[in-house]
Amino acid sequence: MIFQTPLVKGHLIKRYKRFLADIELEDIGFITAHCPNSGAMQGISDPGMPVWVSKSMNASRKLPYTWEMVEVNGTYVGMNTSNPNHLVEEALHAGIIKELQGYETVKREVPYGQNSRIDFLLTDHQKTLTYVEVKNVHLKRGTVAEFPSSVTARGAKHMRELSDMVKLGHQAYVIYVVQRNDCEGFEIAKDIDPVYAQETLKAIEVGVVPLVYACEVSPQKISTTHRLK
Repeated sequence: MIFQTPLVKGHLIKRYKRFLADIELEDIGFITAHCPNSGAMQGISDPGMPVWVSKSMNASRKLPYTWEMVEVNGTYVGMNTSNPNHLVEEALHAGIIKELQGYETVKREVPYGQNSRIDFLLTDHQKTLTYVEVKNVHLKRGTVAEFPSSVTARGAKHMRELSDMVKLGHQAYVIYVVQRNDCEGFEIAKDIDPVYAQETLKAIEVGVVPLVYACEVSPQKISTTHRLK
């Protein structure tokens, strides 16, 4: 995923009201940017951290700047939760996700379950329907990436609905996209959301397959690179 316009570097002043961030940009000055992440953002939203923002060319936007990434101990971390779906779509078409190669069609945002939409529905006349849910990961504790970073009732619902698809004879995957490359593995943060952890374990027992992929993140582009344990 290549950024269409160069990102602008700055330093975070503060994040507030979940979707707003005050940032001091180099050579530009103080701006308020859209923060495309509703999570707790532990470890990636401390005042003074180096951050990068994109600027929209849409003149009608109230906030032209969008916070895209932060630098933590020399590692770029993507925090825009809309990026993982784009990354997975690119990876599916490029054959990077080996477990999901060879499908004829890749459809996005297909209705299923109880008023839900699956991120990707993969179809092939020789295979069963394959449902793919994508989750954004930026939290790192110790040497491993963890999800979720806050309680996610929606995430627990998705695990139940993926389980239902498996019970109907289909395949189901949940892909955790880690927008950083400094993690040695992955775990479910059961202390943060024990309900999600329980629903995930149930889903895996039914046959939902979890996949975790790390990313190489830079101010120029974000690329899906390798699978984590």
